[in-house]
Amino acid sequence: MAVSATTSLDIQKIRDQFPVLDQEVNGKPLIYFDNAASSQTAKSVVDALVKFYEKDHANIHRGIHTLAERSTKDFEATRERVHKFINSAEADEIILTKGTTESINLVAHSWGTKFLKEGDEILISQLEHHSNIVPWQLAAERAGASIKVIPIDEHGDIIMDEFKKLLSNKTKLVAVNYISNSLGTINPVKEIIALAIENGATTLIDAAQAAPHVKIDVQALNCDFLALSSHKMYGPTGVGVLYGRRDLLEAMPPYQGGGEMIKDVSFNGTTYNDIPYKFEAGTPNIGEVIAFKYAMDFIDELGHENIQAYENELLEYANAKLELVPGFIPIGTAKKKASVISFLVKNVHPYDLGQLLDVKGIAVRTGHHCTQPLMDFLEIDGTVRASFAVYNTKEEIDTFCEALKNIAERFN
Repeated sequence: MAVSATTSLDIQKIRDQFPVLDQEVNGKPLIYFDNAASSQTAKSVVDALVKFYEKDHANIHRGIHTLAERSTKDFEATRERVHKFINSAEADEIILTKGTTESINLVAHSWGTKFLKEGDEILISQLEHHSNIVPWQLAAERAGASIKVIPIDEHGDIIMDEFKKLLSNKTKLVAVNYISNSLGTINPVKEIIALAIENGATTLIDAAQAAPHVKIDVQALNCDFLALSSHKMYGPTGVGVLYGRRDLLEAMPPYQGGGEMIKDVSFNGTTYNDIPYKFEAGTPNIGEVIAFKYAMDFIDELGHENIQAYENELLEYANAKLELVPGFIPIGTAKKKASVISFLVKNVHPYDLGQLLDVKGIAVRTGHHCTQPLMDFLEIDGTVRASFAVYNTKEEIDTFCEALKNIAERFN
């Protein structure tokens, strides 16, 4: 587990920053291939979280004592860090939420309440996670709008010609993921955004899967909204980001009412706070937000280009090895993919396969991956999904493929 063949990354040094990997599960060394669901947390992140609760625990923005000022300063440092991480025009365009799901719900409720009208159309793709489907269904129902689905081909690629046909003067919003959590497809989001803008539509990008794997630049993408989650980026759970263009955020009504999102309150009426605070009602996950900064530091220190090159190396290596597994059926063979492999093995149910791999200390995800409409299109109940992160190794893939081969041979 030395240096990567394609980059200068020292993989063992990286693994040393994730103590959770140094353990046995069911008497076997843990192999963690469930990173698309949630990556493991870097030690620097854990240390920052512990420091907050041991030394700095106080509520933010509301106190003048030293602990409150330290907490506020560190909390706002994370907002500034996100601003630089995704290259927003300003830090005030960064709303700190509980995760991608809350970020999308915020837009669906607040933007949808303000801008969606009866007869409008919302375009989403066949690849979407439930969190980028259900909020729009709710918004469409409230407004009397409708949802149109951008189709994909048998490989898991969006059919761009069909997308262009769906665009019309009724299209109010285009909401798609950057990378599919189920299939690993990397969508042509820049082209999708450009076509939507030409048509006068607002755009939202679900970047939950993209943030740890590819460099995001919201100004270069020219999207209106973008959502991501900390827990897929080697950070803590319960923290997410909504990026929104200032003009849209200022035009949108608050998502929730309470403390922090107000300037003045009386029983006769309320004046709302400026962005971003207008959308951050109540006490947030302060320690987790503070710790999230260190997850972004970790990614930037390694470099997105290095991470992507190494993960692509793992993906190619695994694909070649898996071809030798009896009855192996790949699900999703898009032209451009992140380090996600969804598959079936002939005569073995995905749940059974997941349990049998767990006995060998190998963690994979099984099921529909919160993409039931996609599974319906593929005419399957679900898949087994192995997803790789920068701390995974070829040796782990060898062990995984050998275990899979042994299981498959028993059924084929």
